Amino acid sequence: MQTRRDFLRVLTTATLATATSGAWARDTVDLDWSDLIPAGDMATLMRDLRGLGVVQHGELSTGFEQAEAGGVTEAFNGQTVRIPGFVVPLDFSATGVTTFILAPFVGACIHVPPPPANQLVLVTARKPYELVDMFDAVEVTGVFGTAATSTDLAEIGYTIEDAKVRAYKG
Repeated sequence: MQTRRDFLRVLTTATLATATSGAWARDTVDLDWSDLIPAGDMATLMRDLRGLGVVQHGELSTGFEQAEAGGVTEAFNGQTVRIPGFVVPLDFSATGVTTFILAPFVGACIHVPPPPANQLVLVTARKPYELVDMFDAVEVTGVFGTAATSTDLAEIGYTIEDAKVRAYKG
């Protein structure tokens, strides 16, 4: 039987185990997506994600219902964290993406129904990140917080502000 950490790593479609790097803050907490699910909420998440279907990449996710989140955790509020994931752009300029949703798997919010709010992070980048391919994973490091946020694409449970964003090198 897979643990909840194993389940979410498989769900990301690529092993996105967080890498440690001396170039980033020393007191940075490496998070895994399962760390964002409050104790006891894993069964609900697995039930809600079970029905995700495959949608062709040329199609947009109109009419999808977002899975309901059981809650968020405040265990990492105010801490500098690092977490890998995939970018869903919200605000960008000619120089790159400045505000985006960080999602645990590629295509979330665009090609498939969004995951629950406790599996999405609203990221505000310190400087624009030049997004080459939406299918490439990134690693985000910044100040973590809980904040219910609503966008046209999804409800979001967490934020990372003043974020450094780089291509994931896992």
